[in-house]
Amino acid sequence: MTASQPAAPTQDTTPGRALTMSTVAFTVCFAVWTIFSIIGVRIKDDLGLSETQFGLLVGTPILTGSLVRLALGIWTDRNGGRLVYTATMLASALATFLLSFAHTYVMMLVAALGVGIAGGSFAVGVAYVSRFYGAEKQGTALGIFGVGNVGAAVTKFLAPLVLVAWGWEAVAQVWAAALVVMAVVFWFTTGDDPVIRAQRSGRMRRRSFASEFEPLKNLQVWRFALYYFFVFGAFVALALWLPRYLIGAYGFDIATAGMIGAAYSIPASVFRAYGGALSDKAGARTVMYCTFAVSAVCTAILSIPAADYVVQGIDGPKTFHFEVGPWAFVVLIFVLGFFMSLGKAAVYKHIPVYYPENVGAVGGLVGMIGGLGGFILPLLFGYLNDVTGLWTSCFMALFVIIAVSLAWMHLAIRRMERRAEMQPA
Repeated sequence: MTASQPAAPTQDTTPGRALTMSTVAFTVCFAVWTIFSIIGVRIKDDLGLSETQFGLLVGTPILTGSLVRLALGIWTDRNGGRLVYTATMLASALATFLLSFAHTYVMMLVAALGVGIAGGSFAVGVAYVSRFYGAEKQGTALGIFGVGNVGAAVTKFLAPLVLVAWGWEAVAQVWAAALVVMAVVFWFTTGDDPVIRAQRSGRMRRRSFASEFEPLKNLQVWRFALYYFFVFGAFVALALWLPRYLIGAYGFDIATAGMIGAAYSIPASVFRAYGGALSDKAGARTVMYCTFAVSAVCTAILSIPAADYVVQGIDGPKTFHFEVGPWAFVVLIFVLGFFMSLGKAAVYKHIPVYYPENVGAVGGLVGMIGGLGGFILPLLFGYLNDVTGLWTSCFMALFVIIAVSLAWMHLAIRRMERRAEMQPA
C-alpha cells in the first residue's frame, strides 16, 4: 500500500449482515419515529389539545424525518451507510431523551422535530443495502429491509404498558436508550458498502455533487413519489391516527386501541418483504395496479359514515341502518395494510432499476414525499374531523389520493406503451 492510498476498512460486511443489521436498526428507528401515536394521546389529555393541535404534534416528527431523507440519502451515497446510520440514530436518541423534560406544547413540538430524525434512517438504509445486491435481488432485499416498518407495531404493543406503569416520560427515555444501544451495535457489526470501499482504495472515482441531483428533473421520479405518498405516507398517518380513531369512533381504551393499531401495522410492515419478492417475480407495475385497486375498494367502504336510510316501501317508509362495525373495520384495515405493504416494496423496486447510480438521491426524494404524507395527512385528518364532524372523513381523503394516483399511473403507462409501439423494430 502506498502512502497516498487510504487504509482499507477494518470491517468487511457481507450482504446478509448488512441487510440484517440495517433492518433491525430501521425497526428501532421506526419505533421511535412513531412514538407520539401512543404518548401523544396522553399528552393531548394533559394539555387539553384540539384535534388539529394533536395532529400537528403527531405529525411533527414525520415532517423532520421526511425533509432530511433527501440530504441523508445523498450523504449516504457519498460517505457510506455505516457512518450516516450511526450518526442518525445518536442524534435522534438525544432529542428523544430531551423530550421527556418538555412540559409545554411548544417545547414538545421543538423536541418532536429532533425525534423525527429517526425517520430519515429509511433513506440511509435503502442507499446502503441496495449496493450489496444486484438488480435481480434488490426488490427482495429492499422489501426485507422495509419490514422495519414493524417498529410502529412495537411501539403500539409496548409503549402503552410502559406509559401506564411509569408515565409517558419513561417511554421517551426507554426508547432513547434503545436507539443508543442500536447505534453502538450497528457500528461494531457492519462495514462500508462495496462502492465506498472501492472509492477509498482508489479503484473508483467519486461522483460530483451536482450529478446526484440530475435525475430529480424527471417527472417519472415525482410520479413514484406520489405513489409513495399513499402507500407509505398514508400507512404512517394511519399508524399514528388509528389509536385516536378507535378511541373516538368505537370507544376503546388506549391499550386496546394500541393493540388494534398494531394489528394494522404488522401486516403493513411484515408483508413488505413478500411485496419485494413479488415485484421481482411478477413485476412492480402489476403489484402497483393491484395495490391501488384493492385500496380504493377498502377506503371507499371505510369512508361511508354510519347512517340511517329511509326509503319508501310498498307499505310505507322503511328505515335501514348502515355502519362499519369494529370487527369489520379491523378486517378492512388489515386488508388495506397488506396491500400497502406490497405497494411500498413495488415503488422501491423501480428506483434501483431506473436510477442505479442515484439510489440515495432518488430514493431520498421519494421517501421524503412519502414521509411528508405521514405529516400532512394527520393534520388533514384532524382538520376534517373539526370541519365535518365525521370520523370517516380521513378515509374519504385517502380514496381521492388513490384515485388520482391510479389515473396518473395508468395514463403514464399507456403513453410508454404507445411510444414503444411507434418505434421501428
